[in-house]
Formats: sequence, structure tokens, C-alpha cells
Amino acid sequence: MGVKVAVVGGGSTYTPELVEGFVTRSDRLPVDELVLLDIDPDRLAIVGALAERMARTAGWSGTVHLTDRAPEAIEGADFVIVQLRVGGNQARLRDETIPPRFGFVGQETTGPGGFAKALRTVPVVLKLAELTAEVGAPDAWVVDFTNPTGLVTQALLDQGHRACGLCNVAIGIQREVASHFGVEPDRVRLDHVGLNHLSWERAILVDGVDRLPELLADPPPELLEGEPIELVRALGALPSYYLRYYYRTREVLEHQRTARTRAEEVLDIEAGLLELYRDPALDTKPKLLEQRGGAWYSDAAAALVASLHAGTGDDQVVDVLNQGAIPNLPAGDVVEVTCRVDRAGAFAHPTEPLAPEMLGLVQHAKAYERLAIEAAITGSRAVALKALITNPLVGDVDRAGPLLDALLDANRAMLPRFFPDQASGSSSA
Repeated sequence: MGVKVAVVGGGSTYTPELVEGFVTRSDRLPVDELVLLDIDPDRLAIVGALAERMARTAGWSGTVHLTDRAPEAIEGADFVIVQLRVGGNQARLRDETIPPRFGFVGQETTGPGGFAKALRTVPVVLKLAELTAEVGAPDAWVVDFTNPTGLVTQALLDQGHRACGLCNVAIGIQREVASHFGVEPDRVRLDHVGLNHLSWERAILVDGVDRLPELLADPPPELLEGEPIELVRALGALPSYYLRYYYRTREVLEHQRTARTRAEEVLDIEAGLLELYRDPALDTKPKLLEQRGGAWYSDAAAALVASLHAGTGDDQVVDVLNQGAIPNLPAGDVVEVTCRVDRAGAFAHPTEPLAPEMLGLVQHAKAYERLAIEAAITGSRAVALKALITNPLVGDVDRAGPLLDALLDANRAMLPRFFPDQASGSSSA
């Protein structure tokens, strides 16, 4: 029997990546109905038409359906993929520009910008998950790609939803390592540990042999992610790109004072992509999409959905409940680790405890995540203030209060829990 997949935020410029991932895995994932849900009719029409052309060119016989109604999209869906961006990229621009005014890093998933995004996003995703439980197929999965992924997945699993989270960081590292050693990606297995956007590679196994020591001895620049080799060797692990916000905060802040924001770059890239997508002759994803970010998203998302459906038991890096996999973290913490994926879900492989320099930062960030979730659900300013103060990239009570006021005011229309009289909305990722 065929599979119905609903994509929330289907008007996203990422969607062609996702379509490509599905049509190339039709042997394991027989999707017969792909529904793209978005509140922006123009983007939905443009992206949906390209998705249809790509599918037909690839010889896929299923149907592509477009809608702005969530119940229609989710009804009977086996998989609900969430890639929305509440407030669109204008909200992202505020996430990146307000915090630096107060002396903090401006970034869409970490620090106070990630906090603002969490406040907007958690209630919306939880509502979608509740709808999935009501009208989706029996045992439907919610697969979250919406940032901050780990925090959103924590909120979903805390509420008992059948869900897991997904990020492209690990699969990008896997592909880079595979290219470096001249092997196929499925021959590379990572000991990927930590939280989403707060992770390290403690081992890189190629055909079962750990090649990390030689990589640390003579590291390819693309794997260092800009970190000094002295730090990487001291850690004995490769930190993800996002660790630079914690390890090199002052340098990041100095750069942000003069550089163009990533949000501004993305707005330009998206305008160019949508113009390309309008071309009725285009039936493949354009090269420009590589500049949008989210490289390998199609592989990561489609591979996860295919494995959940087919029960292949392969290894993938997923955001799931720890359940003892990292011994010195609570079982109920959502972590980002290498998992075995089958029809029952993604199950974390047991791994070694986190070293103190990793554990302390992870525990600090997890405490913030839980407070941020509580603030998003309750709309409590007091809890929101505690969350900001607990965030590892904030922690300054004298500046946190005014910063919180600025973030809440800028997002007023999208925070009905804090401002019940205001309207809310969302857009694609």
C-alpha cells in the first residue's frame, strides 16, 4: 500500500531537495501522495509546480497535492514532515539583528535568536502534532526539521507524540569524510554525540576502523569548521560548526558588528531561487539551491522516512530520547546521536559518557531548552526570563531583561501565549 507524506511548509525552497530524495527512494518508500501545505499561496504554487515537474521527469507516478488547510494535508498522512518557519525570514532577520544590540550573538537557532524562534515555533508544532494524532494515519510519524530541532523534538516527545528530529549537520560531515577517504558514504559511521547544533564527532569509523586520530594529526580544513587545531586536538573530537558560537563568542560578535546577516543573504538567495522555480522548463533542482544551506537535507530526511517505513535497521544520526545511550545524561533528554532506524522508531546506540568539557555545556544548554519550552507553552514572562538567563550565550541578568522585552515586542503578533489578543501566522522554512 502506498504512503501519504504531508510537508508542512511545503512552499519552502528546500522542497525540491525533499522531492528528489523521495523519488530516488521509491523502492523503499512508495509515496503515492505528496501533500504540500503552506499559508503563502504564491510560494506554494511556484514550488508545487516545480515539485510536480521534477516528479514527472523522474518517472514518479504519485500525486502532488497543494493546500493551505492543515486538516486536509494531514488527514491519513503516514508521515508529517515539519519544515515551517513561523514569521518567515523577516522573523529570522530580527532574530539575528536584535541580540547584537544588547551585546549577544545573533543567530537563528542558538542564543537569544534561537530562543525567540523557539517561542514562536513550539506551540505551532505541538498543535500540528495534536492534529496528526487526531486525523493522521494510525502510528503516523512527525519528523521535525524545524529549528531549533532538538528543542522542538524535546517538546514533542515530552507531550508523548510519535516524533523524531532531524538535522543535516551529521550527514554533511559524513559526506565530507567519505569524499576525503574516497569511499561511499554508507561506509562511514560517526560517533556523533551531544545536542542538536551542540555536537561533536568522537570517532569516525570507515569500514569499522576509527580514522579520527589521523584526521586530527593532519586535518582537512573543511572538517575543522574554523576551529584552531590546538582546541580540536585537546578535545580529541571534531566540534560541529555551531560550537564556534560557544568557543569563540567574542570573535563571532565582532564579525556580526560589520558583516551582512545570514538572513539577508538567504532573502536574496530565496528570491533568486523562486525566480528560477517559476521557469516552466526547469524540472531539476538548480545549482543555486546549494547556497541556501541545508545541504544533504533531501538525503537525511528521505533516508529517515524511508527507513522508518521499510524498517531497514540502518544507522542514521537522529534527535531522540537518550534512554541511557549517553550514560551521564538523563533518559528523558533528547540528544542527537547515531541511531538504528526501523519501523518502531530510531533507537540510540549506546556510547561512552560525555567528557566534562562536553557534559557541562550540554547540561547547561539542556536546562535552558527545558525552560524555553515551558515559556513557549505557558507564555510566562518570568519563565522566559529564567530561560534567557540560563542560555549559555546570555546569562547576564542586567541585559537579559531589556533583551527579553525587545524580543517579545518584535514577535508580538506571533506569540499568542504571551499576547492573547494578537494574531499569529507561519510560513515555510
